[in-house]
Amino acid sequence: MTEFVFAPPAPASVAVSGSGKRFPVRRVLCVGRNYAAHAREMGNDPDREPPFFFTKPADSVCDSGSAIPYPPLTDNLHHEVELVVAIGKGGSDIDSGAALDHVWGYATGVDLTRRDLQDQAKANRHPWDWSKGFDHSAPCGPLVQMAHSGHPARGFVRLSVNGEVRQDGDLGELIWPVPDIVAFASRSIELKPGDLIFTGTPAGVGPLVPGDRVRGEIEHVGSVEFTIAGA
Repeated sequence: MTEFVFAPPAPASVAVSGSGKRFPVRRVLCVGRNYAAHAREMGNDPDREPPFFFTKPADSVCDSGSAIPYPPLTDNLHHEVELVVAIGKGGSDIDSGAALDHVWGYATGVDLTRRDLQDQAKANRHPWDWSKGFDHSAPCGPLVQMAHSGHPARGFVRLSVNGEVRQDGDLGELIWPVPDIVAFASRSIELKPGDLIFTGTPAGVGPLVPGDRVRGEIEHVGSVEFTIAGA
């Protein structure tokens, strides 16, 4: 029996829709610039370059209904609504034709971003970690098991703030769809059960301030809701 020097933290997890069970989170991978319109609004070329990934800590995930403190070191906190893929079967060098066999389910998540820190990092050619991987930066709705829902390839992807729609896209607009994302990731690292993949955001990202009520929703998948609290 392993003896730790202090009690280890509780494992990060995500709620499962219609169940009291929870899905343990091993790590969080995120795909950048996976919608052409969002790539353009961020000043980038939306040509179909190979997907690139960044990460968030597992414990950055928080449940729908959370009150998320406005994070420190930023004056420009942005929302990015995304389809979240939950890996249920691991593997390396997965073929895209078999990639969906490794998916346990899906959820609606939001990649919160300290945009000013990200812009500074880009300008200085520094890593993005501090802009993406802060506390509570990955609110995630309940997972819907694939066996109960099927694999969503099309359907609206929306985010509203205080009832006003800010982001409105479709899963069919993904530059790299889910099977390709899973396959690409598995060529670099061994995917394992518990990995979450945030698949990219449509156009319309923008700032949040304390008091904002945020709702993200993806057709056939579900929703995530949270509020932005004070610092």
